[in-house]
Amino acid sequence: MRVKKVTKAVFPVAGQGTRFLPATKAIPKEIMTLVDRPLIQYAIDEARAAGIKEFIFVTSRGKSALEDYFDHSPELEATLKRAGKDELLEILKATNMDSGAIAYVRQNRPMGLGHAVWCARRLIGNEPFAVLLPDDVIAAEKPCLQQMVEAYAETGGNMVAAMEVAPERTSSYGVLDVAEDMGTMVRAKGMVEKPKAGTAPSNLAVIGRYILTPKVLDNLNRAKQGVGGEIQLTDAIAAEVDGPDKVYGFRFRGQRYDCGSKAGFLQATVAFGLARPDLRDEFGSYLHDMMAQQKAAQ
Repeated sequence: MRVKKVTKAVFPVAGQGTRFLPATKAIPKEIMTLVDRPLIQYAIDEARAAGIKEFIFVTSRGKSALEDYFDHSPELEATLKRAGKDELLEILKATNMDSGAIAYVRQNRPMGLGHAVWCARRLIGNEPFAVLLPDDVIAAEKPCLQQMVEAYAETGGNMVAAMEVAPERTSSYGVLDVAEDMGTMVRAKGMVEKPKAGTAPSNLAVIGRYILTPKVLDNLNRAKQGVGGEIQLTDAIAAEVDGPDKVYGFRFRGQRYDCGSKAGFLQATVAFGLARPDLRDEFGSYLHDMMAQQKAAQ
C-alpha cells in the first residue's frame, strides 16, 4: 500500500488561554515558556522531526506575538554576532521559519477544535495532514508525531494519539470505542467526546496529535454543533470508522503533559528542567532540599 506523505500540519492556537490569566492578558498562551522555550516551539520542533514542511496556524485577535516569534530578528542576531555569542545565535536562528513555510488563518468565532481545523481547509487542500495541539507537550525519545508518521506509512487512514487514563478522568477527553486491539495500534469502531461518568466505551483517551485524511474536512463541512455547543473534531473523525480509510488509535511511547492546566504546566517544568544536563544538578538539589524541609515541618 502506497501512502501519501504527510507534509502539512495545522496548529490550532486561537484560544484565549483564560486558565492562565492574568499572564495571558498580555501574551498568547502558546508563547509561555517551558524552561527556556515557548510551548509552540516544542510543537514546531516535533512537527519538523516528523517531516512537516508546511505549517498552518489558526489564530485569533491578539496573537500577533506568535507571528513575530517565528520571524527573523536582524538587530538581535547582529548583537549576538558582535558579542561572539555563537551558541545563542544558533539557538535563535533555529526559531526562524522560512518565507512561505508558515501561514496564518483566522478563526473569528470560538466554535471548537473542529471549526478551527475547518478554517484551514483551503490551505490543506486534498492532502493528508497532521494536527498538533501545543497544550499537549510530549517528552519522548522519538517525537510523538514522528512515531505516528512511521506507523501511518503502514496503515494509512486516520490516526489519533491515544493513552490510557483512569476511568474517572475519561469525561475530560475524547475516548475511543475499540473494535480491535493490536497492541501499539487499535482500530476504532467509534469515538465519544467527553462521555458522561460511567458511560465511556474504554479508558483509551485521545490527546492532541492527529493524522487525518481530507475526508475529515468534508465531514466538518457538514458538521453540526456537538458537545458544549462546539463543532467537534472527534465527531468528524468518528464518521470515518466504517469508511475505507478507517480510524486508528496509536499508543505512543512517551510522557504527555497537559500544559493547558496550571498543574500540568508545573509538572512539565519540573520534568523538563530535570532532564536538562545544565540544570539537573542545581535544580534537583533545590527540589530535594525543599521536599526535606516540607517533611520536617509536618
